[in-house]
Amino acid sequence: MTDLKVDRDEHERKVVNEFCHLLEKSKQLFNGLRDLPQYGHRQWQSYFGRTFDVYTKLWKFQQQNRQILDLKYGLKRWQIGEMASKIGQLYYHYYLRTSETNYLNEAFSFYSAIKARAYYSKATREDSISGRPDLMVKKLRYYARFIVVCLLLKKMKMVRELVRELTRQIEDYTATYEPDDQLEWSLVLEEIKGFIEADNVVKVLDVELNAIVLSHRLGPLNMAPIEKGMPSFLSLQEILIIGNCSEQIKFSELTLDMYRMLQTFEREPQEEVSPLMTDTSPAPSRPPLEPAEGRLGKRDNPHKYLLYKPSFSQLFVFLASGFKELPPGGAMCVYLSADGAAGPGASLRSTDTAYDYGGLCCSTKKEPEHINKKPVTVKDMHCLHPGDLYPYSRKPLFLIVDSDNSSTFQHMPNLFGFPLVVLMSSVQVPLNFQEQRHRGNLFTLFLYSPLTAFCYICDVVESHLERWQQAEALIQKMFVDISQLIARSKNIDSSYRQFYGDDFLRLIILRFIFCSNVLRLHKNFKGCHPASQPPLPRNDFLDNSTLHKHVYDLATLLNVRARFHDASMLD
Repeated sequence: MTDLKVDRDEHERKVVNEFCHLLEKSKQLFNGLRDLPQYGHRQWQSYFGRTFDVYTKLWKFQQQNRQILDLKYGLKRWQIGEMASKIGQLYYHYYLRTSETNYLNEAFSFYSAIKARAYYSKATREDSISGRPDLMVKKLRYYARFIVVCLLLKKMKMVRELVRELTRQIEDYTATYEPDDQLEWSLVLEEIKGFIEADNVVKVLDVELNAIVLSHRLGPLNMAPIEKGMPSFLSLQEILIIGNCSEQIKFSELTLDMYRMLQTFEREPQEEVSPLMTDTSPAPSRPPLEPAEGRLGKRDNPHKYLLYKPSFSQLFVFLASGFKELPPGGAMCVYLSADGAAGPGASLRSTDTAYDYGGLCCSTKKEPEHINKKPVTVKDMHCLHPGDLYPYSRKPLFLIVDSDNSSTFQHMPNLFGFPLVVLMSSVQVPLNFQEQRHRGNLFTLFLYSPLTAFCYICDVVESHLERWQQAEALIQKMFVDISQLIARSKNIDSSYRQFYGDDFLRLIILRFIFCSNVLRLHKNFKGCHPASQPPLPRNDFLDNSTLHKHVYDLATLLNVRARFHDASMLD
């Protein structure tokens, strides 16, 4: 019996030691993720793979030896939750680096399992016993991360439930500890609530008058038509989504414009039932470096960089990385949503459109002033000028500019002969829309959801699902006609046709033309129209009676025809 007890004790000691080794190794690898470069495709993948491997071993090990670890190590439920939370974070960051939306589903599975199994339920009590708020802070961070994943997956019912729970948790946290970061968590909560409210532009109701959530990612229902014989050798491979609108609502370094555009450039994720939901505990359901079943042969989403208020040096590193990673036949898109920075060009009557007319303020960072013996005019270091992007037009470049100084990009020259298109918002909008800019820019809303933007400018705040679907069908009919015009127009620049073969850029071009026609016909938007470089042929795409009729039909369906001019009254 003594020998058996010795053997059992030795086995238990080995189990605890192995668990401690795996736990420490997992923490080291996870912390090392912060040091990996955020750009490039190959520099970080092997490290991510090793991190996933260790967490998979750790998870399976604690499952297989739970009883021993409970008794000899004192394993707590919140520690199990912390492991699951780390795996969820790994999947979320893998999504950010690959733009593969199915990894969002994996992250959601882990976070929702933590909630369902109440791994953090005793965190408050254990904190109060120890007198330290560490566990409570972990719990609050878990809620904030879970909310971000749910927002990206448009699981709004879950978002609202989590917000209510987070509100209660923050109240408990502040009442128990009176912590120094009390104001910070209150601001986080305000940001989340403001973000949800601002994104709720139009309420769509089902037959039972319940609000439903619509997704605006690329899927079978909104796939844009393409005419036979159109070139399709270019595909969008790299996207930079840049946000710095000072007044715009944001959450977790995502402005509303960035949030909308990242969805616009993603395919609808496949709903998958993860094996963890039928397991007793969450565990990695698919190795992250292997393709998901059923997606072989499908083109991946284009790779994205999300840059919130980047400095000039950060922006150029990511631009150069995206440019370098472009394969043959690949195109890069740069989306800019930022406040304008004026230049002296107009007063000087300068001919230098590359730098003298200002650009976009991509960062609010202030640099130390250099001491000069003579007074000189120094341009803002973090202002992105049109000329800064000239070198990147050596490969196919698609530029979207949403700013009150977007017109400074209207003279972008095609210096190298590759496809180059610039779509620009109007520099002005009517006063009532200026006052609502914190809720996201109108131009971006049109590119994200044309029907939502149409309703917004016509004060349609509610629609029944049947009418909404009829309106979507009318827009799709208009897209079919625009597609035919693009294929047949003798005057359209060839760059549009070359980008048109890509699913995402085709949708952007169609929505831009829809936006241009709607705003030209709307009574409140005189002189507030988007522009493009190269310009679209006016007779074919802006003064086209067929396209105007589609806009009028849509307005009639939504009972807002009186808000639009007759075509004969236009300039």
